[in-house]
Amino acid sequence: MVYGDYKELSDGWEKGQEVVFDFPAPDSTQVYDVFINLRNNEDYGFSNLFLIVNMNFPNGKVVADTLQYQMAKASGEWLGQGFSSLKENKLFYKEDIVFPELGNYKIAIQHAMRKNGNVEGVTTLEGVTDVGIRIEKSAK
Repeated sequence: MVYGDYKELSDGWEKGQEVVFDFPAPDSTQVYDVFINLRNNEDYGFSNLFLIVNMNFPNGKVVADTLQYQMAKASGEWLGQGFSSLKENKLFYKEDIVFPELGNYKIAIQHAMRKNGNVEGVTTLEGVTDVGIRIEKSAK
């Protein structure tokens, strides 16, 4: 692992609340995989998860992604690792990327969840206890 960190969300994840990770550029000659790590418990009320993720480069460039992840099987069984009610999910964000610039990068993550038929987003997303990122050297 090149970099890893978690941020705790003790009172739920508020709409518009960014979970931010700042990290120095890893070796620009290497290829990396970037994951979003997420811990959820039984209070999470959805089978999927929508995220908006911004990666800020040292030169000011911003790459924005809207991502969807499956969090549960059709049967309702949670995906992820863990034997208790807390599940840990390692979700692919970027695969086989290079960090070409020297300096500090920033990844900002916010949820984009809404209930079916509801235009307004979920004000407080319950059941997500921690959000993290992990950067690893690519296995390729």
